[in-house]
Amino acid sequence: MHGEHTDERSADSACVIDVDDLPDGLVVTDRDGHVLTVNRAATRLTGVTRDQAAGRHLRDVFSFRDHDGRDWWKWLDTYGGLPTRSRQPELPLRTPGGQEMLVAARLVRRPARGGEVVRVVITLRDAGARARLERSRADLVSTVAHELRSPLTSVKGFTATLLAKWTRFTDNQKLVMLETVNADADRVTRLITELLDVSRIESGRLEIHRQVVDIPARARKIIAGRVAAGEPEDRFRLEAAGELPETWLDQDKIDQVLANLMENAVRHGRGTVTIAIEPNEWGVTVSVRDQGEGIPPELATRVFRQFWRGNARRRGGTGLGLFIVKGLIEAHGGTISVQRGPEGGAEFRFMVPTGTPDFA
Repeated sequence: MHGEHTDERSADSACVIDVDDLPDGLVVTDRDGHVLTVNRAATRLTGVTRDQAAGRHLRDVFSFRDHDGRDWWKWLDTYGGLPTRSRQPELPLRTPGGQEMLVAARLVRRPARGGEVVRVVITLRDAGARARLERSRADLVSTVAHELRSPLTSVKGFTATLLAKWTRFTDNQKLVMLETVNADADRVTRLITELLDVSRIESGRLEIHRQVVDIPARARKIIAGRVAAGEPEDRFRLEAAGELPETWLDQDKIDQVLANLMENAVRHGRGTVTIAIEPNEWGVTVSVRDQGEGIPPELATRVFRQFWRGNARRRGGTGLGLFIVKGLIEAHGGTISVQRGPEGGAEFRFMVPTGTPDFA
């Protein structure tokens, strides 16, 4: 029996979670509103440390107010309301300094149902992050509407014209219009594929199907495809080390990464596009660089964001390609960065790990 109790205590202690490990801000008060603890995330959000807050009343330390200026703690009214009330839904509140946060509360009762409030657990989240996410989604909807309007207008216009006046056009005129419809349909398909990739990346639902991938062979295949589509053969140069470690990757997604980086180099750069592949201490490094103007250092942190288009004078694409590239590389456990290349242009460098995956 003694051994069983010891095991139970050990199991219980193993389940204890340090409040500083929580990703959201946490403030715990007693029933009267005096602060018992503040976790590290809450300190990061508010600048108030545990030592500064402990023992003081919540309104003296944080003083959360709603958009009408009402005292949130007074409004929470821990003594009032139904005895079964256990939570306060998340609300946007402001601190005296004007910082906006999303604040929710849980009323801990003893006994749990209908008892008196003994503690109040308050969670804090940065409202700015929520606002940025909402703006990003609004931008995504706006971009999709804009990008779809042009090709769909073209498809509809040419199709309607051909149906109404088929006999008035020569075979060459019909061919040109049908080729345009086909190209615009491909553009819509690419956009939808990119949007699905963005959705999977943001939701964490991106699936990686690993197999042994010969990265130089994949790069040669993509170069050959671009040359067959009309690019000059001397526009591309492949530099691959003689021996590379075995890499288990998702072949389709690595093809997508290489194709997007080459497309970016051709569209926004100049001169020869070089793809350099070499081993590193934990995997393989792939660099794609051009001889164009490069990317200013102050913009290096922006290039992997959604809707980044590089040189505004050279429109083209949705601005989602590099965001998707970053998501695909990180899903493989790798990293990607951009810097100035040895010949002055932009150099995108990604690293993927070697070794066999754990199929267990």
